[in-house]
Amino acid sequence: MSDDGRLAWATAGAVVGGSLMITSGLFQLFEGVAAIARDDLYVRLPEYTFAIDTTGWGWIHVVLGALVALVGVFVLLGRSWAYGAGIGLVIVSTLNQFFFMPYYPLWALLIIAFNVFVIWALAVVLGEVNSPS
Repeated sequence: MSDDGRLAWATAGAVVGGSLMITSGLFQLFEGVAAIARDDLYVRLPEYTFAIDTTGWGWIHVVLGALVALVGVFVLLGRSWAYGAGIGLVIVSTLNQFFFMPYYPLWALLIIAFNVFVIWALAVVLGEVNSPS
């Protein structure tokens, strides 16, 4: 593939990855704010192994969502460090949603799907940017 083709793929991957990171991060941020505002909003399935108070989950979602969205902005700005940091944060976000699944399963699955796509998009960007010409 030509250098122009690689640049086009890398640019498209960065735009998609960064945009989805911002979207996913804001979703998590609002999910956290809702959990903090109303402690009884999310109902946990009985006898779930990873039981944390919903206010605790709320703060985890707020912090993680804000970080994911912020790094997504830096991905859109083309900062090279943001691609690797974005993949790492989105992996942590995916694990967080997995543990949160008993509280809000469909929402958690939606965020996990977004995150998997973001990991793929940012990995493609890294591969195209770091591949030899």
